[in-house]
Amino acid sequence: MKVRYAVTALSVSLAGILSIANFEGYADKVMIPVPGDVATGGFGHADNRLPVGQYVDEAQAVAWLKDDIEKHRAYLVECVKVPLSQSEFDAYLSFAFNVGGNAFCNSTLVKKLNSGDYQGACEGLKAWVYSGGVKYKGLETRRNIERLMCESGQYPQPSSWLDRFIPEFKKISK
Repeated sequence: MKVRYAVTALSVSLAGILSIANFEGYADKVMIPVPGDVATGGFGHADNRLPVGQYVDEAQAVAWLKDDIEKHRAYLVECVKVPLSQSEFDAYLSFAFNVGGNAFCNSTLVKKLNSGDYQGACEGLKAWVYSGGVKYKGLETRRNIERLMCESGQYPQPSSWLDRFIPEFKKISK
């Protein structure tokens, strides 16, 4: 049986940060990742005010990641009314980071979760594989991994390129 805690008592784990960073990748230049998307740089930091092509150094990317994680954690605290395990929290944080806080809070997935349907909420992740009406293999992969994190506590093995960021990521996790 999973040990669950009030969402207000949870913070992202190092494994959760590594998962988000691995999913998002590191872009040292601001770009538009898919047609119709928002300007994005660093580890998935999305902001239309960023000029496409702007250089993003590693320190800025880590600072943005920290701020973005805190921003999306606040959405979980606001919208999730039931206790979560650490891996459930990390999976939903990754999901909210990717789809945005408003989409997360207004999702059927959160309604299921708040009604106590933990399994249904985890399964609900697999529906979120489209962007702009187009199905993306990368989103299918991400949702399958988030679902594994949610259901069984299995985290993905982070890519070795993330090793250099671990000391900074440890400062973000608590």
